[in-house]
Amino acid sequence: MDNLLIYLMVGAFVGIIAGLFGVGGGLIIVPVLAIIFKYQGVVNDIIMHLAIGTSLATIIPTSISSVIAHHRHGAVLWPAFMRLSPGILIGAFVAAYIADQISSDTLKIGVGVFVAVVAIKMFFDIKPKPRRELPGKTGMTLAGSVIGVVSALIGIGGGILTTPFLLWCNKTIRNAIATSAACGLPIAIAGAAGYIKTGLNSPMLPELSSGYVYWPAFIGICLASVVFAPVGARLTHKLPVDLLRKCFALLLAVIGIRLLLL
Repeated sequence: MDNLLIYLMVGAFVGIIAGLFGVGGGLIIVPVLAIIFKYQGVVNDIIMHLAIGTSLATIIPTSISSVIAHHRHGAVLWPAFMRLSPGILIGAFVAAYIADQISSDTLKIGVGVFVAVVAIKMFFDIKPKPRRELPGKTGMTLAGSVIGVVSALIGIGGGILTTPFLLWCNKTIRNAIATSAACGLPIAIAGAAGYIKTGLNSPMLPELSSGYVYWPAFIGICLASVVFAPVGARLTHKLPVDLLRKCFALLLAVIGIRLLLL
């Protein structure tokens, strides 16, 4: 019961952050779950795999909710989504097999460095300048594959990669964010499926796991994040978002560094 309360608290925080900044929760969920799993006695060899797989699973329901909302506003660029999706699905699923061949310590370093880089990018509000149009079918498949692999290796919905790519390809910030949210769904589905399949035969899994997805954490995070995401969205109209963005960037940096020292 105490563990469920911890996961509910993580979900509440993730929901507020997602509502405030429109970012996926994976950047917070993966390192925080890794730290929690460490103190709960999960075997070190699978800590990061379990954190990443569980994070990807939690993105599925939140992504569905987000896509419906963006679609109602007509903001999703569905042709771009359809051209990115094949590469994303393949890349995210393959990433689980790549991760299964990588040690938990190596994954920890990769996630920690990635989180720190995102913190710097967010603190200084670095955005790419539009320089080109969307590439053709081959280029979109390749871009989707890269987004899928990196996202599923880190345990995120891909917004931190897809949104800058679409901005670089001369799409508006509104369309880029909405389409990126849609792309988070195939990343999460394929990635979570891959982590479940690759982890099924691991003898080190805690109870109530399916492969590298730990269901108590999934349930707690999903329940609370859905409830608290609207709270974060309302706060964007009442609080100084630029200041909050920098504070969140500093928090990300601390979490990334803490993960590296785990």
